[in-house]
Amino acid sequence: MYSSKPATNVGRMILRRALQCRRKRSSSAVPSDAKVVNDVRHVRGEYGRVTDADVRHFRSLLGEPNVLTGAQNVGPYNVDYMKHVLGESELVLRPKTTKDVSDILKYCNDRSIAVCPQAGKTGISSGGVALFDEVVLSVERMNKIINFDPVSGVLVCEAGCVLESLMKHVNGHGYMMPLDLGSKGSCQIGGNVSTNAGGIRVIRYGTLQGCVLGLEAVTADGTILDCLNTMRKDNTGYHLKHLFIGSEGTLGIVTKVAILCPTLPKHVNVAFIGLDSYDKVLKLFSIARAEFGETLSSFELMDNTAVTFVESKLHLVCPIANVHPFYVLIELASSQPTISQNMENVLEKALGDSVISDATMTDQMSSIQKIWKVRETVIEALLKLGYMYSFDISLPLSRFYEIVELTREKLKDIEDVKAVCGFGHIGDGNLHLNVVTSKYDEELARMIEPFIYGWTSKHRGSVSAEHGIGLSKTKYLEHTKSGSAVDLMRSLKNTMDPKRILNPYKVIPTVGASNPGSKK
Repeated sequence: MYSSKPATNVGRMILRRALQCRRKRSSSAVPSDAKVVNDVRHVRGEYGRVTDADVRHFRSLLGEPNVLTGAQNVGPYNVDYMKHVLGESELVLRPKTTKDVSDILKYCNDRSIAVCPQAGKTGISSGGVALFDEVVLSVERMNKIINFDPVSGVLVCEAGCVLESLMKHVNGHGYMMPLDLGSKGSCQIGGNVSTNAGGIRVIRYGTLQGCVLGLEAVTADGTILDCLNTMRKDNTGYHLKHLFIGSEGTLGIVTKVAILCPTLPKHVNVAFIGLDSYDKVLKLFSIARAEFGETLSSFELMDNTAVTFVESKLHLVCPIANVHPFYVLIELASSQPTISQNMENVLEKALGDSVISDATMTDQMSSIQKIWKVRETVIEALLKLGYMYSFDISLPLSRFYEIVELTREKLKDIEDVKAVCGFGHIGDGNLHLNVVTSKYDEELARMIEPFIYGWTSKHRGSVSAEHGIGLSKTKYLEHTKSGSAVDLMRSLKNTMDPKRILNPYKVIPTVGASNPGSKK
């Protein structure tokens, strides 16, 4: 019997928690080839079942250590960071090269075997976990930095490179990655591209749609599509790279990317600010954009609830007295040393005008990192409370925090609700709204999800700002996209992946999928 490296203690812990969560959500009325996720009943597609002969074939392609079988070895790949869905894959493939990916997909397409592409599993929409018995294709071994041009600032790397390792590499050449995420220590660039990740500096550098110059991808039939352009200007025909950026592995598997990196700023200044109302947060944002201009790289919001749990659960210290309803983290970055004085002048005036109530600022890197840690560990702190319903939405700034207050009011009489909090990127309108309870409650999910997504749609927001649709939001896609747009997406999927083997059940609502409570 083939065996590989054993699962770590952390892997076992995650798997146990996911199994417990899944048992709580399982329904005896649902057959083994059907599952209910977020109140949608998914039926396993007519895909081929993996046989011993298939496993032997993959071992001949990849070598035995890179074909994982057995619950202990496969288990950690069947659950993502949020532990919302537990997959049932029995086979994990770990290719090393683009040709390996091509050979795998050609074989799976010929055999009609479903494939779940997987990167760092840090998303919150369950897009990187197999729902049924799909073969998991992990790009974790495809982690080579191919080239960095210190003149143009163009980085070319493989999809499995961890974001933090890329940041360190380009930093050494005087550049920075245009993307920075709280999960940078484990997320992989292929997954970032496939979900069009945003992060904390979108206000200055935009999403990956604007930073990716080119990419290489493998389509469902194994065709290697070389669009690995490194030129900033290339207006020759359709921009095919955009089919894969944000498509969450449903149209092809990204294997290499070329990213334009900005120069590393010589001077960085960060301020942590306390404010008494959300109206004052908006006032400060207007001041910051007017006074700081192109040096403004981040404007992050946290409410008191988020900061309180970071302090109590992670034992981090709020940089200022934790007595304010709202906190804002402002980062300025520039080649000029004048940003520190500019920050000080603006904050002094804002304090005198009663826009802000308290603030601290620093240009020392050790202190900057401590301040950022308060913002970046909010999710980690909330997960220590219990089960978290996490909503990644975007809204007009005038309504940005209103949905947090409405949700808090709606749930005020439910005893098991431990926290309702909001934090996010004011600069691009991306709110992370979180509801925490001691355990998963299906009835609560049925109440809050339609309420939050319906309200978001009513105010012309987006049900997914930076984590994709994945599996968990398929029934809400049409809250943001028109029916004709979804139909075109489905047509593209059917054209590029006629057997629908790539990341099935994700992103596009499955025709015929039904609500268990309906008459379907």
